[in-house]
Amino acid sequence: MNYLLDVQDIHTYIGQSYILQGVNLCVPKGTITALLGRNGAGKTTTLKSILGLTPPRQGKIAFEGQEIQGLPSFDIAALGIGYVPEHRSIFRDLSVEENLKIAERQKGDLESKKEMIFSLFPDLKRLITLSGANLSGGQQQMLAVARALVADNRLLLIDEPSEGLAPVIIQNMMTAIRKLSSESTVVLVEQNFLVASHLAEYYVIIEEGRSVKEGKMKDLVNDHETIHRYLGAT
Repeated sequence: MNYLLDVQDIHTYIGQSYILQGVNLCVPKGTITALLGRNGAGKTTTLKSILGLTPPRQGKIAFEGQEIQGLPSFDIAALGIGYVPEHRSIFRDLSVEENLKIAERQKGDLESKKEMIFSLFPDLKRLITLSGANLSGGQQQMLAVARALVADNRLLLIDEPSEGLAPVIIQNMMTAIRKLSSESTVVLVEQNFLVASHLAEYYVIIEEGRSVKEGKMKDLVNDHETIHRYLGAT
C-alpha cells in the first residue's frame, strides 16, 4: 500500500512526562484516517509529534518516504503538512481575509485557493471582512480549517473539528472534510465516534500513549467489544 505518512514506534516526552510510549500510524495516500482514544490517551501529542511541535525522542516519521523526525516544525510544514489545532486558535483581531492571508507560504497562495475554500465554506466569503472575534464558534472552526488549505498541503492534521459545535454545523464540517479529502490526505483526531465513523476509512486506537489497534473503520463499527473497551462508547 502507498503510505503518505509512516509513523514507526515514536516515543515523546513533554517535560518529564512520558506521553507517547510507542505509537505506530500508517496513513494511505488519499484517505481519511482517524486517531481514536479516550481523553489524555496521546492523540493530540501524536499530531504535534508528527509536526515537530513535541519532537519524539525515539522512533521514525516518514512523509512521502522522507524521514522528518528531528526537523524544525517550519521545515516539516513546508514539505506540505497543514495543521488545524484544537480550540481553533484563529487570530481574533484579524479579519477572515487576514487570517487566510497569513497562512500563505508563497505570494498568491490564497488567490489560487479562494474558489476551492469558498466552495467548501461559503460563510467565509460572506464574512470576509469580519474580525475573527465576531465569528460564531462554527465559523471560527471553518476558518481554522480553511487556513490549512491556503498553502499546497498534501497532508492535513485536524484536531477535534466537531468539538463544541451544534449538530447542524457538525454536518457542514463533515461535508467539507469529506470534500477536501479528495485534495489532501487527512489524519483526524475526533472524540465523537459517530463523526469519526462516518468520515474515516481507517482508524488507529491509542490507549495510554500506545497504539493498540488499527484497521478499517467499517470493521470497527461492528466491533462493539473494542469500541466499549477502548472508547467507552456503545
